[in-house]
Amino acid sequence: MPKNSTSLIAKSVAILRKDIRCEFRTRYALNAILLFGITTLTVVSFSVGQMNLEPAVYASLFWIIIFFAAMSGLAQVFIREEEAKTSTILKLTADSTAVYLGKLVFNFFLLIILEVIITPMFIIMTDVNVQNFQLFLVILFLGGIALVGTTTLIAALIAKAGVKGALFAVLSFPILLPLLIGAIEGTKKALSPGAGFAAASPEIQLLFAYSVVMITASLMLFEFVWND
Repeated sequence: MPKNSTSLIAKSVAILRKDIRCEFRTRYALNAILLFGITTLTVVSFSVGQMNLEPAVYASLFWIIIFFAAMSGLAQVFIREEEAKTSTILKLTADSTAVYLGKLVFNFFLLIILEVIITPMFIIMTDVNVQNFQLFLVILFLGGIALVGTTTLIAALIAKAGVKGALFAVLSFPILLPLLIGAIEGTKKALSPGAGFAAASPEIQLLFAYSVVMITASLMLFEFVWND
């Protein structure tokens, strides 16, 4: 492996380890996304109860919970650097690509924790029947990558703004709309009887292509956003 690639990976891992240590010390972002997700899920479960809803409704409710819970915490990875005045030190000690990759993996780590906790609770509390669990997990995984691939760049953009929380969701929603439509449609097929990977192939391709495009674009643009 080339020396530059090794250095990039080492710096990205160092940034990831720093963020994990900071997060487990304060638990601010983790508590925010879990509290929002569990609260929203509880309200949804009391509203729909044991009603026999269409798979499309369950899929929409599930991704609404994941989206808004993610919006409550994923921006903290850059806001914390600005509030602690450590962003300048980070700019001097690591190149922008290493910073982006470290923050991207950290946000994915947070989202995985959210999905691992919220998904079984959603299935139990709404009594939804997942017909194709493998397809459901694939859509969840690809949707998670696409979500953090997009929001990590936006989080860096809004970290220097005055109204960070509202601005994060407002800026993210239009960009994430194609992702949410694909994830909801793919999840609906995983909840519907008889639907397999072939039926959900367009949604899987959409989520994969969206992830590749957004992460590539973020890698190209992050240097300008980070050093501005």
